[in-house]
Amino acid sequence: MVDVKSDNRGVRKERKGVVVSKSGDKSIVVLVETRKPHEVYRKVMTHTKKLYVHDEKNEAAVGDKVLVVETRPMSRMKRWRLVEVLEKAARKDLQGIE
Repeated sequence: MVDVKSDNRGVRKERKGVVVSKSGDKSIVVLVETRKPHEVYRKVMTHTKKLYVHDEKNEAAVGDKVLVVETRPMSRMKRWRLVEVLEKAARKDLQGIE
């Protein structure tokens, strides 16, 4: 977990994750995984969280690795905003297969 500090806006949380759904116009769903040990047994557990993200330019696609930042509530579920696409997913050109 990385915290970003801006002079006039305070500390905002940043998360890296993978786009799992492009639900509508300017909206994506990002899956974020965190790994931490169990409190008692110390086995490393993987925790997943789905974040609903505002994508203003519609630049992310399913499978892309993205960086998101916490923001004001944009809708009932969206509390995160897309900062940048870190890595594009490999896409197959279906027109050349025919």
